[in-house]
Amino acid sequence: MKKISVFIWVLFCSVSYSQKEKEVYLFTSFREPATEGLYLAYSEDGYHWNNLGGSFLKPEVGESKIMRDPSIVKGANGVYHLVWTTDWRGGTGFGYANSKDLIHWSPQEYIPVMKNEPEVVNIWAPELFYDEPNQMYIIVWASTIPFRFEKGVEEEKNNHRLYYVTTKDFKTFSETKLFLDPGFSCIDAVIVKKAKKEYVLVFKDNTRPMRNLKVAFAKSPLGPYKNVSVPFTDFLSEGPTVMKKDSDWLIYYDNYGQKNYKAVKTTDFKHFEAISSEIQFPEGHKHGTITTITPSILQRLKERLKH
Repeated sequence: MKKISVFIWVLFCSVSYSQKEKEVYLFTSFREPATEGLYLAYSEDGYHWNNLGGSFLKPEVGESKIMRDPSIVKGANGVYHLVWTTDWRGGTGFGYANSKDLIHWSPQEYIPVMKNEPEVVNIWAPELFYDEPNQMYIIVWASTIPFRFEKGVEEEKNNHRLYYVTTKDFKTFSETKLFLDPGFSCIDAVIVKKAKKEYVLVFKDNTRPMRNLKVAFAKSPLGPYKNVSVPFTDFLSEGPTVMKKDSDWLIYYDNYGQKNYKAVKTTDFKHFEAISSEIQFPEGHKHGTITTITPSILQRLKERLKH
């Protein structure tokens, strides 16, 4: 009986590991003018992305009812949580919905994280990060509040800083707080857990002379982030997303100055190697984030594409 139990346990572990290995990558996206909603692409190798089309979720909240910068994360219970930019200007929050299969979604909600800031100009690119040790979600976004910070090289209505809230259930949220003030306008932040007590922030320096991507480092996902790097992308690049592939970290980004999509890889976030010649995307792909899905979910998404 003991040998049979051990055999069943080994078989179960093998099957579980096999199922996990079969998961494929999923990339959220949108299309200009951002009124259609959520588009998706999938990849088995993390380099070549296949179109699943859209819209999988048509935006219904916010004054403009658009969906830009869709950020997705898979929670501990297998539920996918999605947040997105609802307005180019104006508004006090961002959109939110969740799904188990990426086809059937919860009612959309508007999360007014800047309702206490009457002068706020915008809420851009909310980005989700799941802090697994603390079982909470961190949502980071960029906003401009005129005359809040030293002017620097930016006009007051374009002088962004990064803010955040936390939540465990997407029903109650912490007080909105400042997440990063590096001394210049910044947007498009992605938190990466590199190792235990080693976190990296990939973000855009949005000042007019720069408008490129940099990194900073911290011992906690909430920072403080220090040692801001020099740029590792070209002028006019934004919208980074990061995924782990074997021993490499792949950083995808929208190279909007040249109207194309690029990527680099790194092992330490200090040395970056261009891999743009090795990647492939559907036409019109715009920046979002990457998660993983099971083969069964992928099959249902493909079937929807046929119809």
